Amino acid sequence: MPEAAVANNPAELAAEKALASMFDCVKARKNFRLEAGAGAGKTYSLVKALQFVINEGGKDLGRRSQQVACITYTNVASDQITAQVDSHPVVHSSTIHSFCWTLISGFQPYLRTKLTELKTWTERLEEIGGIGNRKVDYALGHPRARPEDDCVYLGHNDVVSLMVQMMEEEKFRNILQARFPIIFIDEYQDTNTDFAASLVRHFVETGTGPLIGLFGDSWQKIYGDGCGLIEHANLQVIGKEANFRSVKAVVDVLNRMRPELPQAVKDPQSTGTVAVYHTNGWQGQRQKGQHWGGDLPTEDARVYQERLVELLKNDAWDFSSDTTKILMLTHNVLAARQGYNGIAKSFRYKDSFVKKESKHIEFLVDLVEPVARAYESRLFGEMFSLLGRRSLAVHSLDDKRALADKLDRLLELRKEGTIGNVVDYLAESGYPPLSEAVAEIEKRLRSASEIEIKESRTLTEASKLRDCPYSELIALADYIDERTPFSTKHGVKGAQFENVLIVCGRGWNRYNWNDFLEWANDGVPGDKTEAYERNRNLFYVVCSRPKKNLALLFTQELSAAALEQVVAWFGDECVRQLG
Repeated sequence: MPEAAVANNPAELAAEKALASMFDCVKARKNFRLEAGAGAGKTYSLVKALQFVINEGGKDLGRRSQQVACITYTNVASDQITAQVDSHPVVHSSTIHSFCWTLISGFQPYLRTKLTELKTWTERLEEIGGIGNRKVDYALGHPRARPEDDCVYLGHNDVVSLMVQMMEEEKFRNILQARFPIIFIDEYQDTNTDFAASLVRHFVETGTGPLIGLFGDSWQKIYGDGCGLIEHANLQVIGKEANFRSVKAVVDVLNRMRPELPQAVKDPQSTGTVAVYHTNGWQGQRQKGQHWGGDLPTEDARVYQERLVELLKNDAWDFSSDTTKILMLTHNVLAARQGYNGIAKSFRYKDSFVKKESKHIEFLVDLVEPVARAYESRLFGEMFSLLGRRSLAVHSLDDKRALADKLDRLLELRKEGTIGNVVDYLAESGYPPLSEAVAEIEKRLRSASEIEIKESRTLTEASKLRDCPYSELIALADYIDERTPFSTKHGVKGAQFENVLIVCGRGWNRYNWNDFLEWANDGVPGDKTEAYERNRNLFYVVCSRPKKNLALLFTQELSAAALEQVVAWFGDECVRQLG
Protein backbone atom coordinates (compact mmCIF):
# COMPACT_ATOMS: atom_id res chain seq x y z
CA MET A 1 0.00 0.00 0.00
CA PRO A 2 1.37 3.49 -0.88
CA GLU A 3 2.78 5.43 2.09
CA ALA A 4 0.22 8.22 1.68
CA ALA A 5 -2.63 5.73 1.82
CA VAL A 6 -1.20 4.10 4.94
CA ALA A 7 -0.79 7.48 6.62
CA ASN A 8 -4.49 8.18 6.09
CA ASN A 9 -5.49 4.75 7.34
CA PRO A 10 -5.00 4.44 11.12
CA ALA A 11 -6.09 0.79 11.02
CA GLU A 12 -3.34 -0.05 8.55
CA LEU A 13 -0.71 1.62 10.75
CA ALA A 14 -1.87 -0.38 13.77
CA ALA A 15 -1.92 -3.60 11.75
CA GLU A 16 1.64 -3.10 10.47
CA LYS A 17 2.87 -2.58 14.02
CA ALA A 18 1.25 -5.83 15.14
CA LEU A 19 2.64 -7.75 12.14
CA ALA A 20 6.17 -6.51 12.88
CA SER A 21 5.91 -7.76 16.48
CA MET A 22 4.58 -11.10 15.27
CA PHE A 23 7.42 -11.55 12.74
CA ASP A 24 9.94 -10.79 15.50
CA CYS A 25 8.42 -13.55 17.64
CA VAL A 26 8.60 -16.06 14.79
CA LYS A 27 12.24 -15.21 14.08
CA ALA A 28 13.15 -15.48 17.77
CA ARG A 29 11.02 -18.63 18.20
CA LYS A 30 9.09 -16.94 20.98
CA ASN A 31 5.60 -18.20 21.72
CA PHE A 32 2.97 -15.51 21.18
CA ARG A 33 -0.72 -14.69 21.31
CA LEU A 34 -2.12 -12.27 18.73
CA GLU A 35 -5.24 -10.77 20.30
CA ALA A 36 -7.27 -9.35 17.42
CA GLY A 37 -10.60 -7.71 18.18
CA ALA A 38 -13.59 -7.98 15.87
CA GLY A 39 -12.87 -6.65 12.39
CA ALA A 40 -9.11 -6.49 13.01
CA GLY A 41 -8.19 -8.92 10.25
CA LYS A 42 -7.06 -11.84 12.39
CA THR A 43 -7.10 -14.35 9.52
CA TYR A 44 -5.07 -11.92 7.40
CA SER A 45 -2.42 -11.87 10.14
CA LEU A 46 -2.42 -15.66 10.33
CA VAL A 47 -1.89 -15.97 6.58
CA LYS A 48 0.89 -13.35 6.76
CA ALA A 49 2.58 -15.41 9.49
CA LEU A 50 2.39 -18.53 7.32
CA GLN A 51 3.79 -16.66 4.31
CA PHE A 52 6.60 -15.30 6.48
CA VAL A 53 7.52 -18.82 7.59
CA ILE A 54 7.40 -20.05 3.98
CA ASN A 55 9.63 -17.24 2.75
CA GLU A 56 12.09 -17.38 5.64
CA GLY A 57 12.40 -21.11 6.17
CA GLY A 58 10.14 -22.99 3.80
CA LYS A 59 12.98 -24.69 1.94
CA ASP A 60 14.60 -25.91 5.14
CA LEU A 61 11.28 -27.26 6.42
CA GLY A 62 10.71 -29.05 3.12
CA ARG A 63 14.16 -30.66 3.16
CA ARG A 64 13.49 -32.00 6.65
CA SER A 65 10.00 -33.19 5.68
CA GLN A 66 8.54 -30.87 8.28
CA GLN A 67 5.43 -28.69 8.18
CA VAL A 68 3.77 -25.78 9.91
CA ALA A 69 0.56 -26.98 11.55
CA CYS A 70 -2.29 -24.52 11.20
CA ILE A 71 -5.19 -25.69 13.37
CA THR A 72 -8.56 -24.19 12.47
CA TYR A 73 -12.03 -24.38 13.99
CA THR A 74 -13.87 -25.43 10.81
CA ASN A 75 -13.16 -27.19 7.54
CA VAL A 76 -14.23 -24.06 5.67
CA ALA A 77 -11.61 -21.98 7.47
CA SER A 78 -8.99 -24.66 6.78
CA ASP A 79 -9.76 -24.66 3.07
CA GLN A 80 -9.62 -20.86 2.92
CA ILE A 81 -6.20 -20.76 4.56
CA THR A 82 -4.88 -23.50 2.28
CA ALA A 83 -6.04 -21.50 -0.73
CA GLN A 84 -4.47 -18.27 0.53
CA VAL A 85 -1.04 -19.89 0.84
CA ASP A 86 -1.46 -21.49 -2.61
CA SER A 87 -1.55 -25.00 -1.08
CA HIS A 88 2.12 -24.73 -0.16
CA PRO A 89 3.37 -28.18 0.88
CA VAL A 90 4.97 -27.00 4.13
CA VAL A 91 1.62 -25.78 5.48
CA HIS A 92 -0.64 -28.42 7.02
CA SER A 93 -4.01 -26.72 7.56
CA SER A 94 -6.76 -28.76 9.21
CA THR A 95 -9.31 -28.80 12.00
CA ILE A 96 -8.18 -29.82 15.46
CA HIS A 97 -9.84 -33.22 15.01
CA SER A 98 -8.08 -33.93 11.71
CA PHE A 99 -4.78 -32.68 13.13
CA CYS A 100 -5.03 -34.95 16.15
CA TRP A 101 -6.03 -37.96 14.06
CA THR A 102 -3.12 -37.38 11.68
CA LEU A 103 -0.77 -37.76 14.62
CA ILE A 104 -2.38 -40.54 16.65
CA SER A 105 -3.90 -42.82 13.99
CA GLY A 106 -0.70 -44.84 13.56
CA PHE A 107 -0.52 -45.87 17.21
CA GLN A 108 -3.21 -48.57 17.08
CA PRO A 109 -2.11 -50.73 20.07
CA TYR A 110 -1.93 -47.63 22.26
CA LEU A 111 -5.31 -46.39 21.03
CA ARG A 112 -6.96 -49.73 21.77
CA THR A 113 -5.61 -49.62 25.31
CA LYS A 114 -6.54 -46.01 25.99
CA LEU A 115 -10.00 -46.31 24.47
CA THR A 116 -10.94 -48.83 27.15
CA GLU A 117 -10.13 -46.12 29.74
CA LEU A 118 -12.61 -43.59 28.33
CA LYS A 119 -15.80 -43.64 30.43
CA THR A 120 -17.96 -42.92 27.39
CA TRP A 121 -16.74 -46.15 25.79
CA THR A 122 -17.05 -48.56 28.73
CA GLU A 123 -20.60 -49.72 28.02
CA ARG A 124 -20.16 -49.53 24.25
CA LEU A 125 -17.16 -51.88 24.34
CA GLU A 126 -18.83 -54.26 26.80
CA GLU A 127 -21.72 -54.70 24.36
CA ILE A 128 -19.35 -55.95 21.63
CA GLY A 129 -17.32 -58.20 23.90
CA GLY A 130 -14.32 -55.89 24.23
CA ILE A 131 -12.22 -54.15 21.62
CA GLY A 132 -10.05 -57.17 20.82
CA ASN A 133 -7.94 -56.56 17.73
CA ARG A 134 -10.40 -54.23 16.07
CA LYS A 135 -8.97 -51.24 14.29
CA VAL A 136 -9.66 -47.84 15.84
CA ASP A 137 -10.90 -45.56 13.08
CA TYR A 138 -12.28 -42.05 12.68
CA ALA A 139 -14.60 -41.27 9.79
CA LEU A 140 -17.58 -38.98 10.32
CA GLY A 141 -17.13 -38.05 13.96
CA HIS A 142 -19.97 -40.18 15.36
CA PRO A 143 -18.90 -42.95 17.77
CA ARG A 144 -19.93 -46.44 16.72
CA ALA A 145 -19.14 -49.97 17.81
CA ARG A 146 -20.98 -53.01 16.42
CA PRO A 147 -20.19 -56.71 16.97
CA GLU A 148 -20.09 -57.42 13.22
CA ASP A 149 -17.56 -54.66 12.41
CA ASP A 150 -13.80 -55.11 12.42
CA CYS A 151 -13.45 -51.40 13.33
CA VAL A 152 -14.70 -49.12 16.05
CA TYR A 153 -15.34 -45.52 15.06
CA LEU A 154 -14.37 -42.58 17.24
CA GLY A 155 -16.43 -39.45 17.84
CA HIS A 156 -14.95 -35.98 17.50
CA ASN A 157 -14.45 -35.61 21.25
CA ASP A 158 -12.80 -39.02 21.49
CA VAL A 159 -10.05 -38.03 19.05
CA VAL A 160 -9.10 -34.98 21.11
CA SER A 161 -9.29 -36.89 24.40
CA LEU A 162 -6.93 -39.58 23.09
CA MET A 163 -4.57 -36.91 21.74
CA VAL A 164 -4.40 -35.27 25.16
CA GLN A 165 -3.58 -38.62 26.75
CA MET A 166 -0.83 -39.30 24.23
CA MET A 167 0.66 -35.86 24.87
CA GLU A 168 1.63 -37.15 28.30
CA GLU A 169 4.19 -39.41 26.61
CA GLU A 170 7.55 -37.73 25.99
CA LYS A 171 8.26 -39.93 22.98
CA PHE A 172 5.01 -38.82 21.35
CA ARG A 173 5.78 -35.14 22.05
CA ASN A 174 9.16 -35.58 20.38
CA ILE A 175 7.47 -37.09 17.32
CA LEU A 176 5.03 -34.18 17.25
CA GLN A 177 7.81 -31.60 17.38
CA ALA A 178 9.90 -33.40 14.76
CA ARG A 179 6.98 -33.33 12.35
CA PHE A 180 5.50 -29.92 13.24
CA PRO A 181 8.14 -27.53 14.65
CA ILE A 182 5.62 -24.67 14.42
CA ILE A 183 1.96 -24.79 15.48
CA PHE A 184 -0.40 -21.91 14.74
CA ILE A 185 -3.94 -22.05 16.16
CA ASP A 186 -6.75 -20.07 14.55
CA GLU A 187 -9.62 -18.94 16.85
CA TYR A 188 -7.55 -20.11 19.81
CA GLN A 189 -10.30 -19.12 22.28
CA ASP A 190 -12.55 -21.89 20.93
CA THR A 191 -9.90 -24.60 21.28
CA ASN A 192 -10.76 -27.62 23.41
CA THR A 193 -9.86 -26.75 27.00
CA ASP A 194 -7.88 -29.92 27.75
CA PHE A 195 -5.94 -29.73 24.49
CA ALA A 196 -5.05 -26.07 25.09
CA ALA A 197 -3.95 -26.83 28.65
CA SER A 198 -1.77 -29.68 27.38
CA LEU A 199 0.00 -27.41 24.88
CA VAL A 200 0.65 -24.80 27.55
CA ARG A 201 1.84 -27.31 30.14
CA HIS A 202 4.19 -29.27 27.89
CA PHE A 203 5.46 -26.60 25.49
CA VAL A 204 4.76 -22.99 26.53
CA GLU A 205 5.53 -23.48 30.21
CA THR A 206 8.70 -25.51 29.60
CA GLY A 207 10.01 -23.34 26.77
CA THR A 208 10.58 -26.48 24.72
CA GLY A 209 8.83 -28.10 21.79
CA PRO A 210 7.18 -26.42 18.81
CA LEU A 211 6.80 -22.67 18.46
CA ILE A 212 3.21 -21.90 19.49
CA GLY A 213 1.36 -19.01 17.86
CA LEU A 214 -2.20 -18.25 18.96
CA PHE A 215 -4.53 -16.13 16.83
CA GLY A 216 -7.94 -15.06 18.06
CA ASP A 217 -9.95 -12.99 20.48
CA SER A 218 -10.92 -14.07 23.98
CA TRP A 219 -13.97 -11.80 23.81
CA GLN A 220 -15.27 -13.78 20.85
CA LYS A 221 -15.46 -17.06 22.73
CA ILE A 222 -19.17 -17.93 22.48
CA TYR A 223 -18.99 -21.74 22.33
CA GLY A 224 -19.38 -23.60 25.59
CA ASP A 225 -16.39 -25.96 25.43
CA GLY A 226 -13.77 -23.43 24.32
CA CYS A 227 -10.81 -22.60 26.55
CA GLY A 228 -11.25 -18.82 26.34
CA LEU A 229 -8.34 -16.57 27.24
CA ILE A 230 -4.94 -18.28 27.36
CA GLU A 231 -2.43 -16.48 29.53
CA HIS A 232 1.15 -17.35 30.47
CA ALA A 233 4.32 -15.40 31.18
CA ASN A 234 6.00 -17.23 28.29
CA LEU A 235 3.39 -16.03 25.80
CA GLN A 236 4.10 -12.60 24.32
CA VAL A 237 0.81 -10.75 23.88
CA ILE A 238 0.40 -8.77 20.66
CA GLY A 239 -2.68 -6.59 20.45
CA LYS A 240 -3.84 -5.87 16.91
CA GLU A 241 -5.48 -2.50 17.51
CA ALA A 242 -7.23 -2.13 14.16
CA ASN A 243 -10.73 -2.38 12.75
CA PHE A 244 -11.10 -2.75 8.99
CA ARG A 245 -14.81 -3.59 9.10
CA SER A 246 -16.89 -0.92 10.78
CA VAL A 247 -17.49 2.80 10.48
CA LYS A 248 -16.28 5.16 13.19
CA ALA A 249 -19.65 5.33 14.99
CA VAL A 250 -19.67 1.56 15.54
CA VAL A 251 -15.96 1.36 16.46
CA ASP A 252 -16.41 4.12 19.02
CA VAL A 253 -19.02 1.96 20.77
CA LEU A 254 -16.72 -1.09 20.70
CA ASN A 255 -13.87 0.96 22.14
CA ARG A 256 -16.04 2.18 25.00
CA MET A 257 -16.99 -1.44 25.71
CA ARG A 258 -13.38 -2.59 25.54
CA PRO A 259 -10.94 0.23 26.34
CA GLU A 260 -8.07 -2.18 27.00
CA LEU A 261 -7.93 -3.11 23.29
CA PRO A 262 -8.68 0.16 21.47
CA GLN A 263 -9.18 -0.12 17.72
CA ALA A 264 -8.23 2.38 15.03
CA VAL A 265 -10.69 2.73 12.16
CA LYS A 266 -9.87 2.28 8.51
CA ASP A 267 -11.50 5.57 7.50
CA PRO A 268 -11.94 8.25 10.19
CA GLN A 269 -14.37 10.09 7.88
CA SER A 270 -16.67 7.11 7.42
CA THR A 271 -20.34 7.67 8.22
CA GLY A 272 -22.92 5.36 9.73
CA THR A 273 -25.45 5.17 12.53
CA VAL A 274 -25.87 3.60 15.95
CA ALA A 275 -29.22 3.52 17.73
CA VAL A 276 -30.62 1.72 20.78
CA TYR A 277 -34.36 1.34 21.42
CA HIS A 278 -35.92 0.12 24.67
CA THR A 279 -39.49 -0.77 25.65
CA ASN A 280 -39.51 0.44 29.26
CA GLY A 281 -42.55 2.60 28.55
CA TRP A 282 -44.75 -0.37 27.66
CA GLN A 283 -47.77 -0.64 29.96
CA GLY A 284 -48.89 -4.15 30.83
CA GLN A 285 -47.94 -7.38 32.55
CA ARG A 286 -44.52 -8.58 31.44
CA GLN A 287 -43.60 -12.25 31.44
CA LYS A 288 -42.46 -13.95 34.62
CA GLY A 289 -40.23 -16.90 35.48
CA GLN A 290 -36.52 -17.62 35.64
CA HIS A 291 -35.93 -17.63 31.90
CA TRP A 292 -38.65 -15.23 30.72
CA GLY A 293 -38.93 -12.69 33.52
CA GLY A 294 -39.07 -9.05 32.40
CA ASP A 295 -39.71 -9.70 28.72
CA LEU A 296 -42.69 -8.54 26.72
CA PRO A 297 -45.42 -11.03 25.88
CA THR A 298 -44.64 -12.76 22.59
CA GLU A 299 -47.20 -10.91 20.48
CA ASP A 300 -46.20 -7.50 21.85
CA ALA A 301 -42.51 -8.26 21.26
CA ARG A 302 -43.34 -9.14 17.67
CA VAL A 303 -45.26 -5.89 17.19
CA TYR A 304 -42.37 -3.83 18.57
CA GLN A 305 -39.90 -5.59 16.31
CA GLU A 306 -42.03 -5.03 13.21
CA ARG A 307 -42.54 -1.39 14.21
CA LEU A 308 -38.79 -0.87 14.44
CA VAL A 309 -38.17 -2.61 11.12
CA GLU A 310 -40.59 -0.20 9.44
CA LEU A 311 -38.88 2.73 11.15
CA LEU A 312 -35.48 1.60 9.90
CA LYS A 313 -36.82 1.05 6.39
CA ASN A 314 -37.90 4.69 6.44
CA ASP A 315 -34.28 5.51 7.31
CA ALA A 316 -33.23 3.74 4.10
CA TRP A 317 -32.25 0.38 5.60
CA ASP A 318 -32.36 -2.34 2.97
CA PHE A 319 -33.74 -5.49 4.64
CA SER A 320 -32.73 -7.95 1.93
CA SER A 321 -30.94 -10.91 3.57
CA ASP A 322 -27.58 -10.17 1.94
CA THR A 323 -27.53 -6.59 3.25
CA THR A 324 -29.20 -6.64 6.66
CA LYS A 325 -29.21 -9.28 9.38
CA ILE A 326 -31.58 -9.49 12.31
CA LEU A 327 -29.77 -11.13 15.21
CA MET A 328 -32.20 -12.60 17.69
CA LEU A 329 -30.78 -12.71 21.21
CA THR A 330 -34.16 -13.91 22.38
CA HIS A 331 -36.44 -16.84 21.81
CA ASN A 332 -39.61 -14.90 22.45
CA VAL A 333 -40.64 -14.15 18.88
CA LEU A 334 -38.27 -16.34 16.97
CA ALA A 335 -39.79 -19.82 17.03
CA ALA A 336 -43.28 -18.71 16.02
CA ARG A 337 -41.90 -16.31 13.40
CA GLN A 338 -39.67 -18.96 11.85
CA GLY A 339 -42.18 -21.80 11.84
CA TYR A 340 -40.91 -24.27 14.46
CA ASN A 341 -42.97 -23.31 17.47
CA GLY A 342 -43.94 -26.93 18.15
CA ILE A 343 -40.32 -27.98 18.36
CA ALA A 344 -39.57 -25.07 20.69
CA LYS A 345 -42.37 -26.17 23.01
CA SER A 346 -40.95 -29.71 23.13
CA PHE A 347 -37.80 -28.64 24.96
CA ARG A 348 -37.29 -27.46 28.50
CA TYR A 349 -34.43 -25.11 27.58
CA LYS A 350 -35.09 -23.03 24.51
CA ASP A 351 -31.50 -22.86 23.33
CA SER A 352 -30.81 -26.58 23.63
CA PHE A 353 -32.38 -27.55 20.31
CA VAL A 354 -30.81 -24.64 18.39
CA LYS A 355 -27.44 -25.72 19.79
CA LYS A 356 -28.32 -29.25 18.62
CA GLU A 357 -27.91 -30.73 22.08
CA SER A 358 -30.76 -33.06 21.16
CA LYS A 359 -29.39 -36.13 19.38
CA HIS A 360 -32.48 -36.20 17.16
CA ILE A 361 -32.05 -32.58 16.11
CA GLU A 362 -28.32 -33.05 15.56
CA PHE A 363 -28.84 -36.12 13.35
CA LEU A 364 -31.70 -34.67 11.31
CA VAL A 365 -30.17 -31.21 10.82
CA ASP A 366 -26.57 -32.29 10.22
CA LEU A 367 -27.16 -35.38 8.08
CA VAL A 368 -30.71 -36.08 6.93
CA GLU A 369 -31.50 -32.56 5.76
CA PRO A 370 -28.23 -32.04 3.83
CA VAL A 371 -28.67 -35.47 2.19
CA ALA A 372 -32.29 -34.70 1.24
CA ARG A 373 -31.39 -31.28 -0.17
CA ALA A 374 -28.49 -32.72 -2.16
CA TYR A 375 -30.70 -35.48 -3.62
CA GLU A 376 -33.49 -33.03 -4.42
CA SER A 377 -30.96 -30.81 -6.24
CA ARG A 378 -29.45 -33.84 -8.02
CA LEU A 379 -26.08 -33.18 -6.39
CA PHE A 380 -25.29 -36.87 -6.09
CA GLY A 381 -21.58 -36.44 -5.47
CA GLU A 382 -22.30 -34.21 -2.49
CA MET A 383 -24.93 -36.64 -1.25
CA PHE A 384 -22.59 -39.65 -1.28
CA SER A 385 -19.86 -37.54 0.30
CA LEU A 386 -22.19 -36.70 3.18
CA LEU A 387 -23.12 -40.33 3.66
CA GLY A 388 -19.57 -41.64 3.44
CA ARG A 389 -19.37 -45.25 4.48
CA ARG A 390 -23.09 -45.30 5.13
CA SER A 391 -23.73 -45.18 1.36
CA LEU A 392 -25.54 -48.07 -0.25
CA ALA A 393 -23.59 -50.07 -2.80
CA VAL A 394 -24.86 -48.97 -6.21
CA HIS A 395 -23.68 -51.40 -8.87
CA SER A 396 -26.64 -51.88 -11.17
CA LEU A 397 -29.72 -50.18 -12.55
CA ASP A 398 -31.84 -52.04 -9.97
CA ASP A 399 -29.63 -50.65 -7.18
CA LYS A 400 -30.14 -47.11 -8.51
CA ARG A 401 -33.91 -47.60 -8.68
CA ALA A 402 -34.03 -48.99 -5.15
CA LEU A 403 -32.00 -46.05 -3.88
CA ALA A 404 -34.19 -43.53 -5.73
CA ASP A 405 -37.33 -45.15 -4.30
CA LYS A 406 -36.00 -44.86 -0.75
CA LEU A 407 -35.05 -41.20 -1.15
CA ASP A 408 -38.23 -40.26 -3.01
CA ARG A 409 -40.23 -41.65 -0.10
CA LEU A 410 -38.05 -39.69 2.33
CA LEU A 411 -38.81 -36.48 0.44
CA GLU A 412 -42.54 -37.24 0.61
CA LEU A 413 -42.44 -37.84 4.36
CA ARG A 414 -40.48 -34.64 4.90
CA LYS A 415 -43.38 -32.70 3.38
CA GLU A 416 -46.38 -34.54 4.80
CA GLY A 417 -45.24 -36.52 7.84
CA THR A 418 -44.17 -35.94 11.41
CA ILE A 419 -40.65 -36.14 12.76
CA GLY A 420 -41.61 -39.52 14.19
CA ASN A 421 -42.74 -40.73 10.75
CA VAL A 422 -39.36 -39.79 9.26
CA VAL A 423 -37.36 -41.35 12.09
CA ASP A 424 -39.36 -44.59 11.87
CA TYR A 425 -38.89 -44.73 8.11
CA LEU A 426 -35.14 -44.25 8.41
CA ALA A 427 -35.00 -46.99 11.03
CA GLU A 428 -36.82 -49.28 8.59
CA SER A 429 -35.12 -48.31 5.34
CA GLY A 430 -31.64 -47.80 6.78
CA TYR A 431 -30.89 -45.00 4.36
CA PRO A 432 -29.42 -43.06 5.88
CA PRO A 433 -29.27 -45.25 9.00
CA LEU A 434 -30.11 -43.72 12.37
CA SER A 435 -27.14 -42.57 14.38
CA GLU A 436 -26.22 -44.80 17.28
CA ALA A 437 -27.43 -42.18 19.78
CA VAL A 438 -30.83 -41.70 18.10
CA ALA A 439 -31.34 -45.45 17.72
CA GLU A 440 -30.64 -45.93 21.43
CA ILE A 441 -33.11 -43.19 22.46
CA GLU A 442 -35.78 -44.67 20.18
CA LYS A 443 -35.17 -48.10 21.71
CA ARG A 444 -35.59 -46.67 25.21
CA LEU A 445 -38.78 -44.86 24.16
CA ARG A 446 -40.37 -48.05 22.87
CA SER A 447 -39.78 -49.94 26.11
CA ALA A 448 -40.33 -47.11 28.64
CA SER A 449 -43.51 -46.63 30.62
CA GLU A 450 -45.29 -43.27 30.78
CA ILE A 451 -43.83 -42.67 34.24
CA GLU A 452 -40.31 -43.47 33.02
CA ILE A 453 -40.72 -41.09 30.10
CA LYS A 454 -41.92 -38.28 32.38
CA GLU A 455 -38.96 -38.80 34.72
CA SER A 456 -36.42 -38.52 31.88
CA ARG A 457 -35.87 -35.15 30.21
CA THR A 458 -34.29 -36.87 27.19
CA LEU A 459 -37.23 -39.23 26.68
CA THR A 460 -39.84 -36.54 27.34
CA GLU A 461 -38.36 -34.19 24.78
CA ALA A 462 -37.83 -36.95 22.20
CA SER A 463 -41.43 -38.13 22.67
CA LYS A 464 -42.85 -34.63 22.14
CA LEU A 465 -40.52 -34.04 19.20
CA ARG A 466 -41.83 -37.10 17.36
CA ASP A 467 -45.30 -35.54 17.16
CA CYS A 468 -44.10 -32.31 15.52
CA PRO A 469 -44.59 -31.87 11.76
CA TYR A 470 -41.34 -32.53 9.93
CA SER A 471 -41.86 -29.21 8.13
CA GLU A 472 -40.90 -27.56 11.43
CA LEU A 473 -37.59 -29.42 11.39
CA ILE A 474 -36.92 -28.10 7.88
CA ALA A 475 -37.68 -24.55 9.09
CA LEU A 476 -35.38 -25.02 12.08
CA ALA A 477 -32.58 -26.36 9.86
CA ASP A 478 -32.94 -23.34 7.55
CA TYR A 479 -32.61 -21.05 10.56
CA ILE A 480 -29.63 -22.84 12.08
CA ASP A 481 -27.84 -23.04 8.74
CA GLU A 482 -28.39 -19.35 7.97
CA ARG A 483 -30.85 -19.67 5.09
CA THR A 484 -33.15 -16.96 6.49
CA PRO A 485 -32.84 -13.21 7.18
CA PHE A 486 -32.40 -14.13 10.85
CA SER A 487 -29.29 -15.48 12.53
CA THR A 488 -28.51 -17.56 15.57
CA LYS A 489 -25.78 -16.55 17.93
CA HIS A 490 -23.88 -19.63 16.74
CA GLY A 491 -23.91 -18.70 13.07
CA VAL A 492 -22.99 -15.03 13.32
CA LYS A 493 -19.37 -15.08 14.49
CA GLY A 494 -16.98 -14.17 11.70
CA ALA A 495 -19.77 -12.74 9.55
CA GLN A 496 -20.32 -9.12 8.61
CA PHE A 497 -23.26 -7.21 7.15
CA GLU A 498 -24.00 -3.71 5.97
CA ASN A 499 -26.70 -3.29 8.62
CA VAL A 500 -27.43 -5.23 11.80
CA LEU A 501 -30.53 -5.16 14.00
CA ILE A 502 -30.12 -6.94 17.34
CA VAL A 503 -33.21 -7.96 19.34
CA CYS A 504 -32.35 -8.51 23.02
CA GLY A 505 -34.92 -10.37 25.06
CA ARG A 506 -35.33 -13.46 27.21
CA GLY A 507 -35.83 -17.17 26.64
CA TRP A 508 -32.20 -18.25 26.39
CA ASN A 509 -31.53 -19.82 29.76
CA ARG A 510 -27.88 -18.75 29.88
CA TYR A 511 -28.37 -15.09 28.92
CA ASN A 512 -29.90 -12.18 30.80
CA TRP A 513 -29.15 -8.79 29.24
CA ASN A 514 -30.40 -6.69 32.13
CA ASP A 515 -28.21 -8.57 34.62
CA PHE A 516 -25.22 -8.28 32.31
CA LEU A 517 -25.64 -4.51 31.89
CA GLU A 518 -26.14 -4.03 35.63
CA TRP A 519 -22.94 -5.96 36.35
CA ALA A 520 -21.02 -3.92 33.76
CA ASN A 521 -22.26 -0.77 35.48
CA ASP A 522 -22.05 -1.72 39.17
CA GLY A 523 -19.31 -4.37 39.18
CA VAL A 524 -19.42 -8.12 38.67
CA PRO A 525 -20.23 -10.24 41.76
CA GLY A 526 -17.53 -12.80 42.48
CA ASP A 527 -19.72 -15.79 41.69
CA LYS A 528 -21.03 -14.29 38.43
CA THR A 529 -17.78 -13.89 36.48
CA GLU A 530 -18.46 -16.80 34.13
CA ALA A 531 -22.04 -15.66 33.44
CA TYR A 532 -20.89 -12.08 32.89
CA GLU A 533 -18.20 -13.09 30.40
CA ARG A 534 -20.62 -15.36 28.55
CA ASN A 535 -23.10 -12.49 28.13
CA ARG A 536 -20.39 -9.91 27.42
CA ASN A 537 -18.76 -12.00 24.70
CA LEU A 538 -21.98 -12.59 22.80
CA PHE A 539 -23.02 -8.95 23.14
CA TYR A 540 -19.63 -7.80 21.84
CA VAL A 541 -19.71 -10.26 18.94
CA VAL A 542 -23.12 -9.20 17.68
CA CYS A 543 -22.45 -5.47 18.13
CA SER A 544 -19.28 -5.80 16.05
CA ARG A 545 -20.94 -7.36 12.98
CA PRO A 546 -22.16 -4.25 11.08
CA LYS A 547 -20.09 -2.37 8.56
CA LYS A 548 -22.28 0.73 8.56
CA ASN A 549 -25.46 0.75 10.65
CA LEU A 550 -26.22 -0.80 14.06
CA ALA A 551 -29.55 -0.84 15.89
CA LEU A 552 -30.59 -2.66 19.08
CA LEU A 553 -34.07 -3.36 20.45
CA PHE A 554 -34.47 -4.41 24.09
CA THR A 555 -37.79 -6.17 24.58
CA GLN A 556 -36.59 -7.02 28.10
CA GLU A 557 -37.23 -4.28 30.63
CA LEU A 558 -34.03 -2.49 31.67
CA SER A 559 -33.36 -1.24 35.19
CA ALA A 560 -31.97 2.24 35.83
CA ALA A 561 -28.46 0.84 36.27
CA ALA A 562 -28.69 -1.21 33.08
CA LEU A 563 -29.98 1.75 31.12
CA GLU A 564 -27.17 3.88 32.52
CA GLN A 565 -24.64 1.41 31.14
CA VAL A 566 -26.32 1.43 27.72
CA VAL A 567 -26.00 5.23 27.66
CA ALA A 568 -22.34 5.01 28.72
CA TRP A 569 -21.48 2.72 25.81
CA PHE A 570 -23.76 4.01 23.07
CA GLY A 571 -24.22 7.68 23.98
CA ASP A 572 -27.28 9.45 25.37
CA GLU A 573 -28.21 10.82 21.95
CA CYS A 574 -28.42 7.26 20.54
CA VAL A 575 -30.71 5.77 23.21
CA ARG A 576 -34.46 6.23 22.90
CA GLN A 577 -37.74 4.69 23.93
CA LEU A 578 -39.69 3.00 21.15
CA GLY A 579 -43.29 4.17 21.30
